[in-house]
Amino acid sequence: MKVLVINCGSSSLKYQILDMTNESLLCKGLVERIGMDGSVITHEKIGMDKVKTEVPMKDHKDAIEQVLAAVQDKDHGVVKSMDEIGAVGHRVVHAGEKFAKSVLITDEVVKALEECVDLAPLHNPPNLLGISACQQLMPNTPMVGVFDTAFHQTMPPESYIYAIPYEYYQKHGIRRYGFHGTSHKYVAERASKMLNVNLDDLKLITCHLGNGASVSAIKRGKCIDTSMGFTPLEGLVMGTRSGDIDPAIVTYIREKENLPQGKANEILNKKSGVLGISGVSSDFRDLEEAVADGNERAALALKVFAHKVRFYIGAYIAEMNGVDAIVFTAGVGENDVSMREIICNNLGNLGIKLDPVKNKVRGKETIISADDGRVKILLIPTNEELMIARDTYDIVTGVVK
Repeated sequence: MKVLVINCGSSSLKYQILDMTNESLLCKGLVERIGMDGSVITHEKIGMDKVKTEVPMKDHKDAIEQVLAAVQDKDHGVVKSMDEIGAVGHRVVHAGEKFAKSVLITDEVVKALEECVDLAPLHNPPNLLGISACQQLMPNTPMVGVFDTAFHQTMPPESYIYAIPYEYYQKHGIRRYGFHGTSHKYVAERASKMLNVNLDDLKLITCHLGNGASVSAIKRGKCIDTSMGFTPLEGLVMGTRSGDIDPAIVTYIREKENLPQGKANEILNKKSGVLGISGVSSDFRDLEEAVADGNERAALALKVFAHKVRFYIGAYIAEMNGVDAIVFTAGVGENDVSMREIICNNLGNLGIKLDPVKNKVRGKETIISADDGRVKILLIPTNEELMIARDTYDIVTGVVK
């Protein structure tokens, strides 16, 4: 079966087609500037050069039409007709408490996701637009929703309840949800295979470190805690997000700076993090170049980021009463050699010991811990699209059976 994976943003759309007989990637692409001038689709058939085409796309339905045309193109396509696509897997950011696993999309599921729009106003609407567009253009193809929040629904109440009046949880669903769940789930399963140990017998800490970043505690295959909360703003210091701060800072800044409604939230989401500290960039590569040039604030930003990751690693070791392996993934986790070293420094008493030679690697699935370290340290490139395709395939074939 071939599975089309769709990840819709407000003005962009990423896609892949995978052949699930051997989980091979056939093509991938990106649509940008949907609903704007200069909308463009960049399509890549694996093994061939990318093809970039500028074409007007007024909405997500137009964008999906261009995707379907690209994957059927006689020169660069990978299917002769859409009948070869057995299912579509949609990434959906927020499912609230409604879904603890991926599900076949029905009218009832769409309605439930629409009810979650207030929880993810920037993400869920374009996700729903992508689902609607595919349903119109591929009405007989089964669709599956795969949710960023689902993997974290195994957290116990003491991990997800905030210490605010309980009625706010009951009335408005204010609790910790967690995100990056598809990535955390994928690397946890890969870690189990790399270590040749059943996932149910492992205590793992997975570190998804990119411009957005989160850490999860995974005990016996289930998430028991994660650093992101009600929104992706909580937890680690990130590229442009503040992460954990004293909540009183919000009203204090608003009053001192005389900010209009919503401006403080914009500052914490888009102008904070390592960008806010450094004043240089949200890109860790830029920060490391600035550090090499003697920029002290850039150096401070990297130290603050590493400090917060270590903080959560230590907390989750305590919460799980030990850890068997720590996994680094996503852009920074997979590629930033020096950041992994900074994070793992001074954790030797916890059995965490990085091998500096093994650590000199980027984007490759491997073990980078020292041979005499009690805790394995793994580098695992994430593959959220493959995880979405797997869930989609499993659900659709299960329904067929």
